[in-house]
Amino acid sequence: MDDETRARLRRTRHVTTPWSDDRTLGLGGTRLHELLDRWADGYDWDLHERRVGALPWVTVPAGDTDLRVIHQRSADPDAPVVVLLHGWPDSVLRFERVLPLLTDLHVVVPALPGFPFAAPLTTTGMSANRIAGTVANALDELGYPRYTVSGGDVGGTVAEILAGEHPDRVAALHLTNVAPRRALTADPATLAPDAAAYLGRTAQWFRAEGGYIAEQSTRPNTLAVALGDSPAGLLAWIVEKLQAWSDESAFTADDLLTWVTAYWVTGTIGTSFATYVEPVVLADRIDTPTVLSVFPRDTKPEPRSYAEAFLNVVDYVEHGAGGHFAAWEQPQAYARDVHLAVVRGGES
Repeated sequence: MDDETRARLRRTRHVTTPWSDDRTLGLGGTRLHELLDRWADGYDWDLHERRVGALPWVTVPAGDTDLRVIHQRSADPDAPVVVLLHGWPDSVLRFERVLPLLTDLHVVVPALPGFPFAAPLTTTGMSANRIAGTVANALDELGYPRYTVSGGDVGGTVAEILAGEHPDRVAALHLTNVAPRRALTADPATLAPDAAAYLGRTAQWFRAEGGYIAEQSTRPNTLAVALGDSPAGLLAWIVEKLQAWSDESAFTADDLLTWVTAYWVTGTIGTSFATYVEPVVLADRIDTPTVLSVFPRDTKPEPRSYAEAFLNVVDYVEHGAGGHFAAWEQPQAYARDVHLAVVRGGES
């Protein structure tokens, strides 16, 4: 990390409110100051950058853009293929801890366009549908005609689109959530009682916790300036989510700073809003065999009946710990469910 950024951090204008240490109202106060101090003096980005850079990266032509992916090959040339798709506000780092547990598979982890470590965007309108097409093109280029797709958040939406548009290629899905956009159009009258009740809880969550979605989807240019020019602002915006959506001990201070620094040094916070801004088209129902992993600290864990309204859920796996970043928080459990999905897809 360059000296100019460290100098900015040391000059941070600390802003207080009457609620600075109330974590239910956002990141602030003592925790924010601790992280900013560590980021300015003592945090070693170069160490983490070397570790990330040592992963097996390749750049793959994918239609009108390139796709940078981590391509971890199995020693078995005939091993099944798994695609891991990250979400927001993270990156491929979400899967760093699960990669060593999937060495029996060919694993492809795309840096989604507009996110940290991705190839520079050469086109506008990078919707989840367009990202799905880019990923499909890249997998063709890699010589993988059939694969299991695993993901959550934005990556889960992209996974559903891939399965809907390419049922001949996607053998199985492994998801940690149903695409959130479905809750905006679902008709409660067509759902089972507990699924309809879930829609009510989801609407309450959007009212209480979804302010960031409203801002990122309606005023991305304004927000990008605020976060892209202020490391302190970027840290507060992202760390709030990382902490609120995960188990208490999921991230060390340096973990948090690494995930935030990935956005800062690549300048991608503004482009990462694209999937919030651009419209999404989802198939009404997807028949691909689906393993749904439910983690209690995730933002909106779905009941099985709700997921079954849209997906062919063959396994509904409830876990006792973990949250929105489950592959990072509970890598062993996540890897087991990935392997289960491979089996359900008939790829093992």
